[in-house]
Amino acid sequence: MSTIRLRNYQQQAVAATLNHFRHSNESALIVLPTGAGKSLVIAELARLARHRLLVLTHVQELVEQNHAKYTALGLQAGLFSTGLGKHQTDYAVTFASIQSLASQTERFTQPFSLVIIDECHRVSLDENSQYQQVLQHLRHYNPSLKLLGLTATPYRLGQGWIYRRDYRGFVRETDQAIFEHCIYELPLSHLIREGYLTPPVCQDAAVHHYDFSRLEHPDDSSQAAAVNQLLRKYPRVTQAICEEVMTLAQTRRGIMLFAASVEHAEEILGYLPGTEAGLITGKTESQLRADTIQAFKQQKLRYLVNVSVLTTGFDAPHVDLIAILRPTRSISLYQQMAGRGLRLYPGKQDCLIIDYAANGFNLFTPEVGSPKPAADTEPVQVFCPDCGFANTFWGRTDDQGQVTEHFGRRCQGLVEQATQTEQCRYRFRFKECPACQHENDIAARRCEHCNKTLIDPDDLLKRALSLKDARILRCAGVTCEVDAHKLTLIYHDEEGDTLKESFDFTRPGQRQRFNQDFGRRLSPTPRCFTHAQDVLPCAGHLRHPDFVIARRQKHYWRIEEKLFDYQGRYRKAYELH
Repeated sequence: MSTIRLRNYQQQAVAATLNHFRHSNESALIVLPTGAGKSLVIAELARLARHRLLVLTHVQELVEQNHAKYTALGLQAGLFSTGLGKHQTDYAVTFASIQSLASQTERFTQPFSLVIIDECHRVSLDENSQYQQVLQHLRHYNPSLKLLGLTATPYRLGQGWIYRRDYRGFVRETDQAIFEHCIYELPLSHLIREGYLTPPVCQDAAVHHYDFSRLEHPDDSSQAAAVNQLLRKYPRVTQAICEEVMTLAQTRRGIMLFAASVEHAEEILGYLPGTEAGLITGKTESQLRADTIQAFKQQKLRYLVNVSVLTTGFDAPHVDLIAILRPTRSISLYQQMAGRGLRLYPGKQDCLIIDYAANGFNLFTPEVGSPKPAADTEPVQVFCPDCGFANTFWGRTDDQGQVTEHFGRRCQGLVEQATQTEQCRYRFRFKECPACQHENDIAARRCEHCNKTLIDPDDLLKRALSLKDARILRCAGVTCEVDAHKLTLIYHDEEGDTLKESFDFTRPGQRQRFNQDFGRRLSPTPRCFTHAQDVLPCAGHLRHPDFVIARRQKHYWRIEEKLFDYQGRYRKAYELH
């Protein structure tokens, strides 16, 4: 029997898994970049397994690849994949396609001790999804079933991080997580520095590129018609891009082009040399798909155009030029596309990655795990005032690189309590309970301290709209004026209308109210102000509410409610109707 020769980091990943499951049945996650050899880690874990083990993934090529790495050791394992023509269930180790297994769960009635999911960022929280249905079925036969995921990109667009606790001592900002613990992670930069991956040369297109900025949901497959309509405006751009790619390809071995739609991919293919280019889409017939991929891997084809089907589970090490012609707001998808060209190959010096869609991602920038709140934001480091943990959030910086604003909600640090380790309770953004003043998450429906129902901001706005003596200001900014001990805040809307609110700092109650509403929310570092004059130097950093609700008195408007961090159905300032 052969033995696996693991690299140091692969050995560390295996050791972390064994150590975790010796002490816990809670789900675990390993993060390894594309090209790090996840299949070898899986093979070693399967070799060491003492009980029945199931390896799941969503791509036929990955099922076959993972199975091959394991059987190369001289060990036997089952294959369960309709596409591969095998439905074997009697082996101690089984490699399966999730699609095939989900349609035939009744054939799996023996208990497994561990399920490994490769490319686990594709697992949905939806209980009706294939992965969740399969896991529910398997837990019926073993309630203590252990779950391990492997991925290069531990986050999902629209959901965020897929795990909660990190082995380095912090928690991720996520409402729901598929996995409880990340037990090992290796950065892409380490693999490149150690020579295990090819260095990427990343470029944004200098001249020829598309403008996808008007697409609200570029990753939604239902937006194909809108994508095609936009692309029809750029026929010369597509042709120019293809001509540039062909020029660059003269010194390259294998070129992959990622298109925005099937129509777009067919257009791209039309500009490439017919005998040297192939096309793969989700509708490509399985034998033609296999033949095209094989021809590309054998370098009989130089160009391979695809639409969202070769981002994972595709291994062609000779690829050294990646052309991205599709928009995405998912750093995960961007990294998966770029990762297709980072594997080592004899004579390969680097991989040229050109973004023709102005996606604006950086392969080496720390991932935040949530969508960008605005195009001009970037990952910033924010220290927690309570525990000192260095959080990474989306934010903005000034010309000197100093953080001027961030969008973090809760500190991600872990702190030692009397009997256990818990997430730090400090919140940068919060919804205050009017009954007990406890700070809750901005999406909370009930106070976690007193369990009182929190006022729904939409109900509050709807009620105010029905009152004749109420006024709602859609706040776009705030300025302040100081007169002796009195601070006056002026709330401005999009059209220039204003409302005013004053705080007398000689009165403890008003001073406390200002600090709770504004000093506590001051970005990036909260402050407690004792004098009105102290606020002026920080005026530019005051967080303004999204809505201000006032009621008419005899001669003025009295501010009754301010809604910060609003999430609901009403439009905020400067948002599109």
